[in-house]
Amino acid sequence: MQMTLSFLGATQEVTGSCHLLNIDGQQVLLDCGLIQGSKADVLRNHEPFAFSPSQIHAVVLSHAHIDHSGRLPLLVRSGFTGPIYSHKATVELCAVMLKDAAMLQARDIDRLNKKRVKNDLPLLEPLFDDADVDRVMQQFVALDYGESTQVIPHLNVCLSDAGHILGSAVVELWLGEGTSTKKLVFSGDLGREGMPILDDPSLIDTADLVLMESTYGNRLHRSWNDTLEELKSIFARTIDQSRGNILLPAFSVGRAQELLYLFHLYAKEWDLSRWRVCLDSPMAIRATQIYVENYALMDEDFKRFTRLSPGKHPLLSNVDFIDTTEESMELNHIHQGLIIIAGSGMCNGGRIRCHLEHNLANSLSDVIICGYQAQGTPGRLLVDGATSLTISGQSIDVAARLHTVGGLSAHADQAELLHWYRHFNDSPPIVLVHGESEAQQVLLAALNEDATNAPAHSVIAEQGDCLDLTQLPKFVWLANAINSESQDD
Repeated sequence: MQMTLSFLGATQEVTGSCHLLNIDGQQVLLDCGLIQGSKADVLRNHEPFAFSPSQIHAVVLSHAHIDHSGRLPLLVRSGFTGPIYSHKATVELCAVMLKDAAMLQARDIDRLNKKRVKNDLPLLEPLFDDADVDRVMQQFVALDYGESTQVIPHLNVCLSDAGHILGSAVVELWLGEGTSTKKLVFSGDLGREGMPILDDPSLIDTADLVLMESTYGNRLHRSWNDTLEELKSIFARTIDQSRGNILLPAFSVGRAQELLYLFHLYAKEWDLSRWRVCLDSPMAIRATQIYVENYALMDEDFKRFTRLSPGKHPLLSNVDFIDTTEESMELNHIHQGLIIIAGSGMCNGGRIRCHLEHNLANSLSDVIICGYQAQGTPGRLLVDGATSLTISGQSIDVAARLHTVGGLSAHADQAELLHWYRHFNDSPPIVLVHGESEAQQVLLAALNEDATNAPAHSVIAEQGDCLDLTQLPKFVWLANAINSESQDD
């Protein structure tokens, strides 16, 4: 029986998650994500798929974030007609996020084409539109955690909570039959232990191969207590001094809801009642409602808090929901006393761009970066110390105080990744994906430092690599082999 795994996205980068399983000619994708980052990176989404979409039998989606789900509508437009298996909460979130992505596609391509006309370049079409999203949503098959499902003959999957965002999943896959069965575990994006709202990431006991993300493989996050103290000091200093506004670029799913919860828990301690807290993101507002409706998936602390405060849902109190464009624009005339949560989380689109345009040059304002910033994004430029940012064609000086609060990350850090992997019995082979090269090299070294728990084989995936799963635990590469020192003889 032929069983291969090809690495087609999120290889030595963090966005564009996409991996292809081939079982006797039947093909299944793990994720189909949008590439994010610089303008050149974004244009890579317009390149043809490395496979024939019409020949894909099914997709298994780890979670709703656009870098994992964002090219599903393009996949359907290009001929894919099969089922998309994912957690039921992920299905609900995708209905919101993919619609928003279609709207952004239309707007961004229109803006880009105006420049291409001036440079005598051929016009581009949006990757997909609302109609494509509507077709995608008809192809979803909603699963519960712990539910075993046959995707195609000789391939069963089961989802467990990854603790990253609502509905995020660690994917267990059993390939083959009888004694030749191989078990692949795909981490998706792993969350962190002890974070608010969601349960901790599920620990898995057995695997013949682990496919693990490595976003923060080279760093340790600040402790949760230290992070709360850091946020408290930022708010206290700004609020006590009656300074300008506080901007929080935030991912609309996950980070925005976490911030709302913290603002509810610490409203009194952080003296937030003196300021107006605004969630300025239609998508985040809709996602928050989905969080509210999926109460059963929250952790016990969240449930207990909600039971003790009937009528005061911790995601819906102490915040103004800013839905319309007109309401958002009105905030730009207020120069003091606002805490604005807005997307996009990497500052490369959405309403946060407008708020940065009106606040970034104000030395009395603060910008709190509280999530991963991909290379080439405006958020990454800010983190790396840019003194100016180009917004709407204008150069805006960076005079506001910038704070990078890494402890809010929804991605496991190096220690948490190592802990998750080391729970497996017998230290199975591991392939690192979804991380920048430097982070992956550091994590690979850390994995191999522990002589007792080091994997027998560990590599970093490169674009186009194809692994023969029938030969596990040996790594046998069928195409574009990883450099020779990483191969098993």
